[in-house]
Amino acid sequence: MKYLFIHQNFPGQYRHIVRHLAAQRGNEVYFLTQPNDNAMAGVHKITYPKDERARINCHAYAADVERAIHTGASVADTCRELRERGLRPDLIVGHSGWGETLFVKDVFPDVPVLANFEFYYHPRGVDADFDPEFVSVFNEPSRLRARNATNLLAFQSADWGHSATHWQRSLYPAEMQSRISVLHEGVDTEVVRPNAGASFRLPATRRVLTRRDEVVTYVARNLEPYRGFHVFMRSLPQLLRRRRRAHVVIVGDDGVSYGAPPPPASSFRAQLMAELAGKLDPDRVHFLGLLDYHAYLNLLQVSSAHVYLTYPFVLSWSFIEALAAGCLVIGSATAPVLEVLRDGVNGMTVDFFSPTKLANRIEAALEQRRELGSLREAARATALRQFDLNGVLLPQWLQLFEELVDGRRARPLQAPPADLRLRAVGSRGAPLAAAPRAAAPRDPHQRARS
Repeated sequence: MKYLFIHQNFPGQYRHIVRHLAAQRGNEVYFLTQPNDNAMAGVHKITYPKDERARINCHAYAADVERAIHTGASVADTCRELRERGLRPDLIVGHSGWGETLFVKDVFPDVPVLANFEFYYHPRGVDADFDPEFVSVFNEPSRLRARNATNLLAFQSADWGHSATHWQRSLYPAEMQSRISVLHEGVDTEVVRPNAGASFRLPATRRVLTRRDEVVTYVARNLEPYRGFHVFMRSLPQLLRRRRRAHVVIVGDDGVSYGAPPPPASSFRAQLMAELAGKLDPDRVHFLGLLDYHAYLNLLQVSSAHVYLTYPFVLSWSFIEALAAGCLVIGSATAPVLEVLRDGVNGMTVDFFSPTKLANRIEAALEQRRELGSLREAARATALRQFDLNGVLLPQWLQLFEELVDGRRARPLQAPPADLRLRAVGSRGAPLAAAPRAAAPRDPHQRARS
């Protein structure tokens, strides 16, 4: 079989499936991407030029669509070159968000195209109006409507789609959902697993942390509001006063992945450190930047309480990996998290907007580490049941690929959880979806909670 994958940042969401296919005898795997240094054994990496234009002379609402069309045309030109060199793939798989899959059908009209539909924009009830403290760069409904044009065009030019979670799929119009399968990229749970003997050395102090220490972890690609960094930081003064042995380890860069940027020559970390000046113990709050994967896994394995906060937006890989590592996860009570995390069952949930409640939940997790071991076990079980790469998701990916290549429709989609509703992700103060709940862990400061 000949496969052509397309993603601007090789290998993106397709790392696991591409590695698996490339290892199978008889397969030829090609990957079309923008220039980068990543490589993978057995994969023919082909690059197309990145759009380097600084300014586009068009209406502001059309800028994103124009860039998507420019990118799609560049990908199509490269596909024509591949066709002229004799490549005729059996299946094309690519990310639709940046326009990369828009025109591949014009080059390979008889080849099935499977496109990743990651996020459909809404002016209300999702991310754009969620946090009143930070104005979204997409706070104009008309601009968001125009931005969805890329989604709609890509859907028209794909045979089938996939989304990582039921909630992400639920954001799309009903007529689109019927042709989108829910397929997460998966986690290798043989690699990402608990390890009671793990240790982690803090780079600056050389102190070694183990499971015997009180270690609070927070991980994001970039330290920014979309991932609740501001709420997490504001919870720390209260937490550190109460837990004198706790160390807070923060992983993430100072860039911006989503939403509006901070003021020029600044970062959200710098802003929060200025706001909290004199309130944090620098010997117990550790900023590590980005880590290599092995060190990152070691950190998850020694974590006493792992905090994951997010706007109603795309669910992070790190959240699923924390579950697989057996972390005691404290997650925001927002819809993408609630699809997976159940308070008192496989973790804890907390109001996204309350630093005080977050500090209380972290303290409860530290205070009752032994008693809450069942939540760690249930977190790991959730990862194995829903997100295990080899046992669960790779077979589903391969089956979908086979059905598309053979010209058969994919099997009927699994129904989303009954409590999954778009209305559950409204702006501050809106009702959240109900979740099955076991007895909540004891909170030593319940009377102080607001």
